Amino acid sequence: MQRIPVYVHATDPISWTGVTGQLTGRSEVRVLAQADAADAAVTLVVVDSLTPPVVQALRRLRREQNRLVLVPATIDDAQLSAAVECGVVGVVRRSEASAGRLVEVILSAARGEGSVPADLLGRLLNQMRRLQREVLDPRGLSLGGLSSREVDVLRLVADGFETREIAVKLSYSERTVKNVVHGMTTRLHLRNRAHAVAYALRHDLI
Repeated sequence: MQRIPVYVHATDPISWTGVTGQLTGRSEVRVLAQADAADAAVTLVVVDSLTPPVVQALRRLRREQNRLVLVPATIDDAQLSAAVECGVVGVVRRSEASAGRLVEVILSAARGEGSVPADLLGRLLNQMRRLQREVLDPRGLSLGGLSSREVDVLRLVADGFETREIAVKLSYSERTVKNVVHGMTTRLHLRNRAHAVAYALRHDLI
């Protein structure tokens, strides 16, 4: 099995030494020096909690790295949401960060899979449901940022229908269909209809 290159980013040297010590010698991973951080497939971010400077660091690391795993001493619901928004795909509490558990989550992250403790995942899902019910539903939006009308139009675009055909099927004018597509692509910074369909599919919206 190919060893997964991992970079450990820690806010203090003791945490860095502890986590790298856990991983050194494991056959599944290869711990990188700071000079080689850009070559990491997964970056472990070891922190006490998600303070504003840590959130900023996560955003910066997310721009540089595809997959982030957070190893916090403590994390509450608001911090968990912030971590997800910053692109974190895995969370391991410091108290549960054995070598085996760290490697398990690193391998999941390298495969593009998320890994969050069950109790945290349940709380996150409850937050998402509450957000959908209390904030997005009254505005006709989904978590992916699309309205029900935009989803209806995109489904038909994905099925290969032209603007005129979509207008007939949804009882809209052609101008309305064009406005829906234009508004959606502009708001979400999508290049064209194909990009919009890909976005919707990637977020399981259609």
